[in-house]
Amino acid sequence: MPNTRAEAAYLRSVTAFKDPTLRLLHGRYAQFVIAMLSIMFTADRPAVAVSDAHAELGEAVDQLRAGGYDEDDKKLPSGSAREICRYWVQTGWLVPQIENDIEVYRLSAHAVGALEIAGRADAGTGRVSRSRVRSLLDAVDRLSRDAEADPEQRIAMLTAERDAINAEIASLSNGGTEPIDDDQLLEEAENVLHLARELPADFARVAESIKAMQRDVVADLRRDVRPTGEILREYLERGQHVMKSTAEGRAFEGALRLIGDPEHIERLTTQLHTLITQPFSELMTPTQRSELDAVGRRVEQGVQEVLTAQRRASQVITSQVRTHDAARDRQVDELLRNVMSGLHEWMQTSKSVDRVEPVRGFAITEIGQLRQTVSELRPPNSPAALVVPDEGVLQSVDAYAWGGPRYRELEQYLATLGATFNLASAFNSAGQEIRRPVDLLGLLEIAHRNGITDGDDLSVVETLRPDGSTRRFAFVNATALTAKETEND
Repeated sequence: MPNTRAEAAYLRSVTAFKDPTLRLLHGRYAQFVIAMLSIMFTADRPAVAVSDAHAELGEAVDQLRAGGYDEDDKKLPSGSAREICRYWVQTGWLVPQIENDIEVYRLSAHAVGALEIAGRADAGTGRVSRSRVRSLLDAVDRLSRDAEADPEQRIAMLTAERDAINAEIASLSNGGTEPIDDDQLLEEAENVLHLARELPADFARVAESIKAMQRDVVADLRRDVRPTGEILREYLERGQHVMKSTAEGRAFEGALRLIGDPEHIERLTTQLHTLITQPFSELMTPTQRSELDAVGRRVEQGVQEVLTAQRRASQVITSQVRTHDAARDRQVDELLRNVMSGLHEWMQTSKSVDRVEPVRGFAITEIGQLRQTVSELRPPNSPAALVVPDEGVLQSVDAYAWGGPRYRELEQYLATLGATFNLASAFNSAGQEIRRPVDLLGLLEIAHRNGITDGDDLSVVETLRPDGSTRRFAFVNATALTAKETEND
């Protein structure tokens, strides 16, 4: 523990400056990076194709060098645009991703935070205004109300809030309220911009925390030596509930209840467009008006970015679990350790000019003398002939009675009924050999083939099985044709 207040304060400062965002801002070319990223990435363009980023950055660097801004080697980096972007990826400014089979660059959460800090500094020092104090007081009131456990106290707070709203409504109805002046509206708009500038970095941090959790899960899975069933239960559950696996994800899940509904975002966008048309907006700078108009799009893009990261993490974790093979992974690890061990031994005795011949194919197994004789010298006998049973044996078995419908007998019977027949009456009047349940199915098939007309009431028939048991069936009363009608040419 620190012994003095100064030591404690210094250690807190050291810890604060270890934050990646501050480390990026104290980089050698931080001014150049902030300028380039601010013009490449906007609210309407959160992702930039790699080829487009290289082309735009190369053009911007050429313009700055032509303007004489590279006299000091600390102002502009050297190298091509591709090399500069690759360096930004290594230092943590950019994150390469694949979207719709196209490689794109996205700002990292720390880069978004750095741009936010630079944007606030460029906009000037914040003022202590009525809107900011009111936002603070409203937040404290809401926290106090939500933290209150006594129902009577909460009811009293809500009643006081309702009375204040009713008083304001009555005052507006009587025309006793003066319109708010434009300066106060401008202060409130600046407060909205101040709050909105923090959202992109928050969304990016949530998405990156989910990606970091995904990497940790996959790494732990590959190193895990526990039973496969236990691994499957744990990691599949984490893949399905990935949003609850990080503190940022749990906080975002609560905020999503407020902004996740498309109607809420649509209402927010409509309100912002309406504010832009108000007279007080003329006091805002063009940059402020553009930033205020883009708040809705920033919120929508941030929500989509987090949900995409969640969906991708769930898919990756589930895929890794399903394809995980502990035995194969151990074999690969053992092979890599053997290769590294052999390389280490070879490096101790080899020279700089020595070469290693690559393995161009697998070794062929050497087979010794094969067995050329068998123990049995006589060739194997041919199999015995198949025994064909007598026809009388098949005829004595009453298997035909349990077979399919007897279409021939049914058609011969229907030919004696006239042009049309009632399905239920015809079946009940048939002989016992064609009154099986399967014969009822065959009769229905013949009736549908020839043409059938359904009635309004129900018909009930009783079928007779070969073993003498009966079963009743009910169906819609129907009349059918005995023979199928032919079309005349």
